[in-house]
Amino acid sequence: MKQKFIYGLMASAALNVLGAVDEGEKKGTTSPQPSPPAERENAGRATNAVALDALVSQALRENPEIQFYRAELAAARAGRKAAGLMPNPEMSGLAGHKSSREISTGMNAEGVAWAVSVVQPFEWPGRIGLRKAIANRDVELAELGLERFRVALASRVRVLAFGWFAAEQRAAAAREVAERFKALREVLVQREAAGIAPLLETRVIEATELTMQRKASEADLASRSALLELNQLRGVAPASVLSVAEPALEFGASGSNDELLALAGTNNFELRVRATELSQQGFRVALAKNERFPAVKVGPSFSEENAFERERVIGLGVSFPLPLWNRNAASIEAAAARQMQAQTSLLVAQREVERKVVEAASVYGSKVRELGKWRADAVAHFREAAELADRHYRLGAVPVSTYVELQKQYLEAVEAILDTKKDALQAAQELELLTGRSLYKSSAAEKGP
Repeated sequence: MKQKFIYGLMASAALNVLGAVDEGEKKGTTSPQPSPPAERENAGRATNAVALDALVSQALRENPEIQFYRAELAAARAGRKAAGLMPNPEMSGLAGHKSSREISTGMNAEGVAWAVSVVQPFEWPGRIGLRKAIANRDVELAELGLERFRVALASRVRVLAFGWFAAEQRAAAAREVAERFKALREVLVQREAAGIAPLLETRVIEATELTMQRKASEADLASRSALLELNQLRGVAPASVLSVAEPALEFGASGSNDELLALAGTNNFELRVRATELSQQGFRVALAKNERFPAVKVGPSFSEENAFERERVIGLGVSFPLPLWNRNAASIEAAAARQMQAQTSLLVAQREVERKVVEAASVYGSKVRELGKWRADAVAHFREAAELADRHYRLGAVPVSTYVELQKQYLEAVEAILDTKKDALQAAQELELLTGRSLYKSSAAEKGP
């Protein structure tokens, strides 16, 4: 009779939980929402909980490192302004004493001699345009760096915030199970053991209690570590207290690998940076070839000499270096070599991005399909089974092995769902960073006040 009751209890829990419906091929999949294992702990936090999107907005607004990329963009824009300017005109002058002697009469005369000239350097045609093109690529690279940092920061904040929430849930579930074992142990030690079996059952309960307490401590440490990094990214004090609202995660369909690879080819930040660098290096090669020809300096000059007579000279001067010994061949060769390096870097980056896209898509699809096999109230069913086993064990209707196993399975179910959701979120954020396609959706339940 007792064995039939045990089998019925376990079969009922299994049938309620493992209602396997594979929704991985549907347009979108909503992940199961585990019931809070410690409702009284979460009740006090509900009013002050912050949604994931609110944390992302705060990090994008307050993160101190983002100022570095903004300053880099400002510097690139200033460099673009300077690249389009002509060189400043050059002014030169001289003054001296003039002594003159008339040979026929032997008379001497002294006076002042001086000269002034102003010249304007003119670059070879096309040189300023090439410099402006290079400066424009610097601005584009700075904009890509800022945009990539913002997307990476938002992704990291989402993953950290959910990791903190998951660690808190695991810790609460472990404490709940540990408290259940502790209460049971306190009851058992007050009874007088009648034989070896009750004594061994008590030792099993004590050992399992220690294991659950260790799991709770590990989850607490993980939540503190995530909170410290999250506070750093938000630009607040490390000891700042935070409560994250229960995320209502919804994951959309990722699409085929060919579609993702096509998106990565146009949206991936790494590829866009490498392509911009290659384009910029092409302009550098053209500039090095253009610099074979010298700049020309043209301007008026005026001179005056006073001795026997006053002599004035007004003219137009032209000067330029003669490219006899140095025709910029070394610079052209170096620029061409760097262009080849840029081409190789782009090719290597394409292969690396393709590998990462396929790998992230595989992980994402696997985790979303795994979530689709769980019912939304799966953890609640396991929790009810664990509570039912606790009550019936006290009544003597459930053996200690079934009781301990159900408590462990409840905790493992909480960990499994939370870990799977975290892995799916991390893969979705990785795909967004690689392809630009957002697979994470905020439902109405998650939006903050």
